[in-house]
Amino acid sequence: MSNSDHIDFIPDYENLAAHYASVIKSSGEDLSREGLLDTPMRAAKAFGHLTRGYHQSLEVVANDAIFPSDNPELVLVQNIEFYSLCEHHLLPFYGVAHVGYLPDGKVLGLSKVARIVDMYARRLQIQENLTKQVAQAIESLTGCRGVAVVMDASHMCMMMRGVAKQQSTTRTVSMLGEFTTNNQARSEFLDAIPKRTPAFG
Repeated sequence: MSNSDHIDFIPDYENLAAHYASVIKSSGEDLSREGLLDTPMRAAKAFGHLTRGYHQSLEVVANDAIFPSDNPELVLVQNIEFYSLCEHHLLPFYGVAHVGYLPDGKVLGLSKVARIVDMYARRLQIQENLTKQVAQAIESLTGCRGVAVVMDASHMCMMMRGVAKQQSTTRTVSMLGEFTTNNQARSEFLDAIPKRTPAFG
């Protein structure tokens, strides 16, 4: 495990597993059934992993990977996979993020962009807020002239329940700084990222 991934917090898995056991039992299942004997603890550990972003900080994740650069042109990291949990139903939503920024003398190590997306995704979220959080993080670390983040995701709360639309995807956008006023920069970013695609196709 790298320093940028280090997490000191260890969840109370025993307590969390007891809660999962109660939830499973409330469905009418038999917790003594062989296939379910270890499920509460497995679920507890999975939930701890899926919410580990609460116990990471932006400074530690970035790990001082800020470097001087005299290139003022667009830096774009695209197709960053992410997985998160909807804060309304605790069901997954997942997709890809495209992150671009206009440097102002400093650039961020490319792998750190992906780690920042992952840190905020590993929390109970809505996609709209996740998109903005990533943009604000890149801006605060680099002092860049502008940031643009686009996220395309499929939401299990729409696909598995409720309206049950399996082909739907959601695109969210957050733009800061020059991307809000410079139409040329905005168009360059939007033209460079992949077009939206159906959830299955």
